[in-house]
Amino acid sequence: MTTTTAPVTPDDVRDAAEQLKGVAHRTPVLRSRTLDELVGAEVHLKCENFQRVGAFKFRGAYNAVSRLTPEQLSRGVATYSSGNHAQAVALAARELGATAVIVMPEDAPPSKRAATAGYGAEIVGYDRYTGDRVAIAEALAAERGLTVIPPYEHPHVMAGQGTAALELLEEAGRLDAILTPVGGGGLMAGSATVAKGMHPGIRMIGVEPEAGDDTKRSLEAGRRVSIPVPHTIADGQALHTPGALTFSVNRRLVDDIALVGDDEIRDAMRFAFERLKIVLEPSGATPLAALLTGRAGPLPHRVGVIVSGGNIDAGRFAELCGGGL
Repeated sequence: MTTTTAPVTPDDVRDAAEQLKGVAHRTPVLRSRTLDELVGAEVHLKCENFQRVGAFKFRGAYNAVSRLTPEQLSRGVATYSSGNHAQAVALAARELGATAVIVMPEDAPPSKRAATAGYGAEIVGYDRYTGDRVAIAEALAAERGLTVIPPYEHPHVMAGQGTAALELLEEAGRLDAILTPVGGGGLMAGSATVAKGMHPGIRMIGVEPEAGDDTKRSLEAGRRVSIPVPHTIADGQALHTPGALTFSVNRRLVDDIALVGDDEIRDAMRFAFERLKIVLEPSGATPLAALLTGRAGPLPHRVGVIVSGGNIDAGRFAELCGGGL
């Protein structure tokens, strides 16, 4: 399923796994009989909410930053992110002795901004509905000599994210399908690359919020489609178009995209808290929402789900899931 011109290969993902040994957590795979009975499948949840910084993003960020030259590290790195990649780059930079400048939307969750600053990064704010975060970050990088580590448009980032699926398959064994959230597409691109490389018949199902269906529209059109910046509680998936590199992979390897509404995401977060005893942020809950609502379609026997993150503060969680918590 891959070619020599692909931006990421199964071997790249395996190489990233070696790079991350002893640095990233090997997160648990959770099972629930209640969930299995509700959805009619054997579900294996790869819990990246237990990853460092609380999300899968640390995998790709560290894999990319750790491969910079000493000179590049000495000058520092920059990125743009609504929160999880911001924290991941900030922590990776700190671990490797580099400085980090992060371009974050002004309305990013306060807990994510605070955590990013807590890792020692400099935060530059912008309006996500009127500003161009890529242009801002690239201008800062050019001015200061920084290396930009994009959230998903980078081979080492995609390869690092794919290690979540690699670990899931190593622990759970052969699966019939894997569901992942889709924002910029890096997690899906890395995961689909390694999963299809190991098991060509596996189905890769992405999940987006209904308001942010840019990848679904793009796959249907056969080209990248832009939409207005979506308004959704799934802030990590509030993008207007897929990445160019990630889409070049996902258009070949993704079998389907399911859409879920904000209320369905809230219900999935509540279910995870009450029945699975885990805390998920909205973007991390979208694949679970697709399972619980049936929006992922008829499920095969053994299904993997990458639960991408759990970065949400108590106040916001209570606001979304019910103030009685």
